[in-house]
Amino acid sequence: MENKEFDYSGIHLNGFLGLFLNIAMLLGGALALITASAQGGNAGLATLGIALLVVGFFMLFGYMMLEPNEAKVMVFFGKYKGTFRLTGFYWVNPFMTTKALSLRARNLDAEPIKVNDKVGNPILIGMVLVWRLKDTYKAMFEIDAQTMASAAGVGSGNVATRMLAFEKFVRIQSDAALREVAGQYAYDNIETSDKSDDSHKELTLRDGGEEINDQLEQKLNERLAMAGIEVKEARLNYLTYAPEIAAVMLRRQQANAVIAAREKIVEGAVSMVQMALSEMEKKDIVQLSDAQKAALVSNLLVVLCADETAQPVVNTGTRD
Repeated sequence: MENKEFDYSGIHLNGFLGLFLNIAMLLGGALALITASAQGGNAGLATLGIALLVVGFFMLFGYMMLEPNEAKVMVFFGKYKGTFRLTGFYWVNPFMTTKALSLRARNLDAEPIKVNDKVGNPILIGMVLVWRLKDTYKAMFEIDAQTMASAAGVGSGNVATRMLAFEKFVRIQSDAALREVAGQYAYDNIETSDKSDDSHKELTLRDGGEEINDQLEQKLNERLAMAGIEVKEARLNYLTYAPEIAAVMLRRQQANAVIAAREKIVEGAVSMVQMALSEMEKKDIVQLSDAQKAALVSNLLVVLCADETAQPVVNTGTRD
């Protein structure tokens, strides 16, 4: 899209110099009128005095002051004349309409919203983002910023009110972007835990980390580019299952954790049994038949995999 923003290059003066000239015109006009009256109505002098007073009066409306990271969009009878960015006190054409904007970074802490993830589970997800105005032309003329500011209940010329209107626009678009990103991924990999190892590597909202944040930031910048708004950073700051399924999913997570723990225990127990049989054969401690080996394996697995401490039974021999 063509960049229509440019810096204001029209006539502007240092505010203090303009103020000096303004006062000089007003005093000169008043002095000219007084002199013309004293001379019995000198028409030329009186006309000069009136002209100086009129020009001096209109000059009073051309002063403005900008702080760092502030800008004013300059409009002359409906035509965009550029963006004024110089910091300090200045005088410009008093017939120029100025619309103040803040270019400072702003935070937005979006309230958690309920969405369905990739597998259809309802989740609550929220984010925080840092944004700022980048293109003042798009901000003022590509979206209806004036109407949004007026709807806030305060005069649209107020810079704070206008920025609140942009914040409302960012909030609505961030809601849409968050729903779009959240719908592309599962909350976690519980749904795919019984599939192949490759599926375990599927990106999820819970463990996506920076990759999910980067995609969210990209989606936000795509949506907010039309308004000249740039997102500097976007991060998920809230993620949980919706209340109606939270308890069920917690039990499911616990069950998966128990299964994973059992798999590790069995894997370790089998390794220990194999090592025990190998060491007995290597050191020729005792010769065991296949039946005895099977019984030994069974006993060792029971001992190693049991939740409770095994109670040994001592064989003291048989009665004749």
